[in-house]
Amino acid sequence: MPTVEVFTDGTRLPYVTSCRDLGVTISADLTPSIHVNNIVIKRHQRANATHRCFVSRDINLLMRAYLVHVRPILEYNSVVWLPYRKHDIEAIEREQRRFTKRLRGYGSHSDSERLRLLQLPSLELRRLRIDLIWCYKTVFGLVDLCTYELFELRQSSSTRNHPYKIFKRRTSCTTRSEFFAERVVNIWNELPLNVVDFSSLIAFKRSIEKFDLSPFCSVT
Repeated sequence: MPTVEVFTDGTRLPYVTSCRDLGVTISADLTPSIHVNNIVIKRHQRANATHRCFVSRDINLLMRAYLVHVRPILEYNSVVWLPYRKHDIEAIEREQRRFTKRLRGYGSHSDSERLRLLQLPSLELRRLRIDLIWCYKTVFGLVDLCTYELFELRQSSSTRNHPYKIFKRRTSCTTRSEFFAERVVNIWNELPLNVVDFSSLIAFKRSIEKFDLSPFCSVT
């Protein structure tokens, strides 16, 4: 129980360990596990409904339904709640694997082979790309955020990497180190200038598709 009770108009506000705001469940300890559990359950229900509702077993049709109606549940606002615990990351990946395994002709393939045949990147990899895209938008002022409040840009004399490097702060708190403005710094600073195009957002999105982000993934 909290040590301080809060009242409004004479009514004591209840103490809760989590709350939902703009579709994201925030827990008292700021870990994303409760939110991950909620979206996994919701995705599982919608995936089952997708398989039941379509009479056709056409792979292209079912995959289109998955990409439009199922996968967004697992990615909505991921910049806010991106998981860093391995069991949370695996729980999300497991949902995509379950859906694809039920597709006709794909059940006998391994998880990695099945995703390769369907040309589906892992959800962890997609979240890393989303982080980088939001970092680009913030650094280049494409969103209504004060860049200096999140990032401290530093001059770089390196010819291999780009000139938009971000200063890496030191922190001993896991929750803080996994915050967007902290976790994205290492991967952002590693982007090679000869691969990644910073000239526009569209060019940036296309170019990071070519950069191998797998070393930054904890689950393969």
